[in-house]
Amino acid sequence: MKDMDFTGKRALVVGGSSGIGNGIAHAFRERGAEVHVWGTRASAKDYEGTDGSDMTSLHYAQMDISDFDAIEACTPPFSSLDILVLSQGTVIYKRGEFRMDGFQKVMDVNLNSLMACAIKFHDMLAAAKGTLITVSSTAGFHATRGNPAYNASKTGAVGLTRTLGEAWAGDGIRVNGIAPGLVDTKLTKVTTDDPKRREMAI
Repeated sequence: MKDMDFTGKRALVVGGSSGIGNGIAHAFRERGAEVHVWGTRASAKDYEGTDGSDMTSLHYAQMDISDFDAIEACTPPFSSLDILVLSQGTVIYKRGEFRMDGFQKVMDVNLNSLMACAIKFHDMLAAAKGTLITVSSTAGFHATRGNPAYNASKTGAVGLTRTLGEAWAGDGIRVNGIAPGLVDTKLTKVTTDDPKRREMAI
């Protein structure tokens, strides 16, 4: 990506306010794209001083991506879109995903919202012959015994990416997926800060 030029392109990075998504947002911005970001906090200023969050030169909007009606009803500040990156994610530790409320929360954010966002921006991407990128995890390819919802959602994200890639190819939309391994982010601190858990994850 280092030598690519996205001048004149517009990208939306869902979950681009922190972690991997924030890095992706800046990678596009540094290569000329106009980059919009959806996050959970009320304004970009609310991320100031937060480790892994740099909102410089990004166009920010708050969105509860577990509220699918809100996604459908939203009016974005743009009428065309070339790139949609779905990097949203959450996890619940201390066996919280073994309760149905916790399980459902993780599935809604990590999997169901991917489809909601994809549906919302399908027509814009088709008009631009654009690209949809999902960010899942290597957890989609192996068991994560303490986090059944995280595992199931990431496995589902891999399958969804493959299916949309075939289903929407005829619409001119290219669909790709990224499945990172363990990355030191706010979401993974409980693992990266614990040598035993980190060794097991790697």
